[in-house]
Amino acid sequence: MEPVYSSVVSIARAVFAIEGLKFTIHGAENVPRSGGAVMAINHTGYMDFTYAGLAARPSGRLVRFMAKDEVFRHRISGPLMRGMHHIPVDRNAGASSFREAVTVLKAGEIVGVFPEATISRSFELKEFKSGTVRMAALAGVPILPTVIWGSQRVWTKDHPKRLGRSNIPIILSVGEPITVGRRDDAELATKQLITRMTELLHAAQAEYPPLTGEELKFLPARLGGTAPTPQEAEVLDAAEAAARAARRAARENGTSTGA
Repeated sequence: MEPVYSSVVSIARAVFAIEGLKFTIHGAENVPRSGGAVMAINHTGYMDFTYAGLAARPSGRLVRFMAKDEVFRHRISGPLMRGMHHIPVDRNAGASSFREAVTVLKAGEIVGVFPEATISRSFELKEFKSGTVRMAALAGVPILPTVIWGSQRVWTKDHPKRLGRSNIPIILSVGEPITVGRRDDAELATKQLITRMTELLHAAQAEYPPLTGEELKFLPARLGGTAPTPQEAEVLDAAEAAARAARRAARENGTSTGA
C-alpha cells in the first residue's frame, strides 16, 4: 500500500474527469502483473507522465517515472515525486539516475522512460537515446513500447495549456513486450523499439477523431497538420537548448563573480 501514490492517482483521476478527458487504452494486457519492465513512452505534452501510468492500472501496477530533477526541487511537486518513488534525472550527470533505475527494475518495479528526452514539437517520434534499451538489458527485464496520442492538445510546447473542461480524447497504446539481452546490439534494439512505437503511433493517429481548423496545429505536417516538420522542430529545439545553456552559464558566472 502506497498512500502518497494512491492519493495522487485518485486526485488525478478526479481532475481528469472534471476536465472531461476521454481515455482509450489498448494493450493493457501487455503490462506484466509482476516483475520489472521498462515502459518506453513517446513525449508530446507536459502531462504525459500523468497519463501514461493509467495503462498500467488494469494490471494493478504503479510506474516509477524518470523525470528531470527540477521537478523534485519544487516545493510542491518535490515531496510528491519523492513520495511516489519516482527517479530524478540530472541531464548533466545521468549516470547515477541510470544506476538507480536499473536497481529499481531489478527490484521488480516498472520504470517509465521517455526515450526522446524532450517533447516532440513535430508530434512525430524524435531520435531515441539508447539508455532505455541498455537499462532493460542490464536489469534483465522487457521493454513495453507505449504511445500517447492526444495529450499535446492539453498542454505542449509553444501553445497555451488547456486544463479546464476540454473533453479531449487521449489514446494510450501498449505494444507487446520487447526482450533485449545483454549481448544484443543496443543501437539495433533501439531501432526495433522505434519501429514498434512508430507503428503504434500511426495506428493511434488513424483511430483518433479528425482535427480541423485551429486544432490542426496539434497534427503532424505529414498528416496535413500545421505542426512544425521534424526538420523545423529540430531547429527550434536547438535554439531552445542554446538559450538554456546561455542562462545556465549566466547563473554560474553570476555565482562565481559574487563569491
